[in-house]
Amino acid sequence: MKRQKRTVGSAFKIPLTDNTHSYGIILEKASVAIFKIKTNNSLPISEILKEDVLFIVAVYNSAITSGRWEKIGKTPPDERFTILPLNFIQDSINPEHFEIYDPNTGQITKSSRENCLGLECAAVWEAEHVETRILDHFNGKENAWMKQLQIK
Repeated sequence: MKRQKRTVGSAFKIPLTDNTHSYGIILEKASVAIFKIKTNNSLPISEILKEDVLFIVAVYNSAITSGRWEKIGKTPPDERFTILPLNFIQDSINPEHFEIYDPNTGQITKSSRENCLGLECAAVWEAEHVETRILDHFNGKENAWMKQLQIK
């Protein structure tokens, strides 16, 4: 596989183990937006951007730079991705202790459990875990990685 640079705004194709694929784009702060797409067809970026976002997570650089996820082009600026969504942090020793992490600023503030509900856990994902999460979503199956990262 050819090594690739991680360039904000680049669209990429994510191969899935059932011989289909999904798509995403590289965002700021190590994040990617994964689109609600599972297909056998090659889609132009203009069509990909019309779809809903399935989730936004931070991923290890190797997901992009290794060539595992093939870059397919550059996207035009999209207001949906100007501000990254907040994440929650739950203390593993004291599970009643919550914080909210703002990936845009790096700021962490104390929070309540209620204010964290519906937020993505602050975590960095491996490429294969993102791929499994996409497949599990489309197969209506609970994702093991999401289960580990859910609020306890």
